[in-house]
Amino acid sequence: MEKDRLNRQILKLAAPAIINNITVPLLGLCDTAIAGHLGSASYLGAIAVGSLMLNVFFWLSGFLRMGTTGLTARSIGRRNAEECREVIRKSLIIAGVISILVVLFREYLLALFLRLVSPDENVTELASQYFRIGVWGVPAQLAVMAVSGWFIGLQTTVVPMTIAIGTNIINIITSIALAFGFKKGFSGIAYGTLCANWIGAIAALIWARRRYVSLRGDRSRGNGTIRWRELFAVNSALFVRSACIMAVTLTVTSVGARLGELTLAANAVIMQFFMFFSYFMDGFAFSGEALAGKYSGAGDRKMVSTVLKRLCIWGAGMALSFLLIYASGSREIVSFLTDSSAVIEEAMHYRIWIMLLPPVTVAAFIYDGIFVGLTRTRAMMSVTLAGAALFFILLFCLNLKIDNNLLWAAFESYLFIRGISLAIIFAMQRRE
Repeated sequence: MEKDRLNRQILKLAAPAIINNITVPLLGLCDTAIAGHLGSASYLGAIAVGSLMLNVFFWLSGFLRMGTTGLTARSIGRRNAEECREVIRKSLIIAGVISILVVLFREYLLALFLRLVSPDENVTELASQYFRIGVWGVPAQLAVMAVSGWFIGLQTTVVPMTIAIGTNIINIITSIALAFGFKKGFSGIAYGTLCANWIGAIAALIWARRRYVSLRGDRSRGNGTIRWRELFAVNSALFVRSACIMAVTLTVTSVGARLGELTLAANAVIMQFFMFFSYFMDGFAFSGEALAGKYSGAGDRKMVSTVLKRLCIWGAGMALSFLLIYASGSREIVSFLTDSSAVIEEAMHYRIWIMLLPPVTVAAFIYDGIFVGLTRTRAMMSVTLAGAALFFILLFCLNLKIDNNLLWAAFESYLFIRGISLAIIFAMQRRE
């Protein structure tokens, strides 16, 4: 009975997150699809570059979501309403400070990004236009990240899912209306996305306000405080971790580009196999964050271990399922993603790395979720640094011939080390 109840809790948290992860990228193709119908390839390139420049802020600010989740879940476990309320207050303050800095220094940041990406002249002009409009949506998106993390910590992923999907649907409607209906063209795409982000943020803040007020009225919970020092300790470690992940991901793309256009295209397709697996595993990671944080806050270490065991069983099942799917249907999936026979054959040449992705990477997702819930972010930072170091050593420090097999071996080794290292650390700390 206890196992069934825990499995239901895990699925209740994981299912909305998985739906969100699957649908949001599909809906997020809106800007690209609209740009593709404006009559010039430069628009597509500008969307890609402009989105990349803006996404840097959100990748590096991932701590707003994860740190807020872990601290909130712990407060829920402690039955500490005031501490729970303080987490979202301070997280939104941090989001506001980051937003102010980004907006103030937007032109300097734009110049830096353009120097790093170096697009051609037409794309530079359009991407700059997209960035200058989209940057005003940074405050909205950072606020949504903090609110989403708070609700996951409050043991619900339905609200973040609703906000995300709703925002993307509004994005589709407003972008099409402004780009074509109001004849704004390319700038209409950026303004449509900006409007959608702010509508989503306002809805998120209204939702958060209601929950915030209801917590104040809950007399069964105690009082407490989250110190700024503790908040910064958790978030700074997550920031460094996010920077490492971003560095590794960008290096995979950069090295693939150096190996040739065909290899770059094949790697983009192979990465979709990893992303699709991550859409499912992130849902279970969110479950780990919420449940491990709650039981840790309640001082129930036995239940933390039980949650981990249940998640490992779910993770093993997902890894085996995806391994079988990728082993039997990888060619069909690649053919669905591209109709280029050259890219299909190039991707299939590295089929072994596609098959190894689920079993090699599953532990990283499960233990990331557990450690976020336990707010042991320094350990997460350390193992990510170690994994990234291994990645760069294998590629650049051993005088090995850099080819695509080495690139994927290094990438999957980096993910494997992250998961196994966290598993070892958790086992050692549990014994202590």
